[in-house]
Amino acid sequence: MKVSILQLPIEEGSLEHNLDAMSAMLDKTMNSSQRPDTILLPELWNTGFYPKPISQYADSQDNWKNHMGRLAAEYTVNIVAGSIAVEHDKNIYNTCYIFDRAGKNTAFYEKTHLFSPAREDQDFTPGSRLTVFQLDSIKCGIIICYDLRFPEIARQLALQDISILFVAAAWPIERIQHWDTLLRARAIENQIFVAGANGISPNLGDSMHLGGGSAIYDPWGCLLAQGSTDDLEGEILQANLQPGRISQIRRDINIFQDRRPELYTLKRK
Repeated sequence: MKVSILQLPIEEGSLEHNLDAMSAMLDKTMNSSQRPDTILLPELWNTGFYPKPISQYADSQDNWKNHMGRLAAEYTVNIVAGSIAVEHDKNIYNTCYIFDRAGKNTAFYEKTHLFSPAREDQDFTPGSRLTVFQLDSIKCGIIICYDLRFPEIARQLALQDISILFVAAAWPIERIQHWDTLLRARAIENQIFVAGANGISPNLGDSMHLGGGSAIYDPWGCLLAQGSTDDLEGEILQANLQPGRISQIRRDINIFQDRRPELYTLKRK
């Protein structure tokens, strides 16, 4: 599976700018000689992380969802659509939609770990379930940004036999080393491909300075593609992921066979 990450130049609160940037980069990669099978977008790519009050930007009519579905069908490409703010039942969720090549919304994921240092937990409602889905018959999982700091969630997805973990993020430049280290760690410890999309933005005012550095790692932790941390125009990354390699790696070092789950339940004293 050829995966392209759109490392978008994101302006906080500027829906028009962000949509134009996404559309231009999507069109560029889909009309290149290396057409991808799957596109991955960053977290809150249409608004940035995140303008307040977020309720004024939240989609309650499926407008963004329908638009992304149309693009997936137009280009006949799978889209893991990063995330957007979605309002339903009077709550706002940080939500990723997944679309197949026909433009059908086949799955969605609502961010389960909300970033309390930025008070995300005061404006959003956490999701309550993990999401596994298939793209071109390949089993995949999705997490969003702060979720990456919780190895339990990636392991639970790996135990459901995913081959690719997609990560949509709005990670700041100040902690970009954490981002890269954790992406590689999740790949190595779960013996899966990990593709992480981060936005990029300049250091302006009070808005978050997004650090770029999007990356794709293979199950050995080898870097397949990486984005810049200073190209404010944004860029497109691509790698060809071959899930068949996972079985060979697990024959060499079968961590799943050697697990001791009976020891992993913490007992409170």
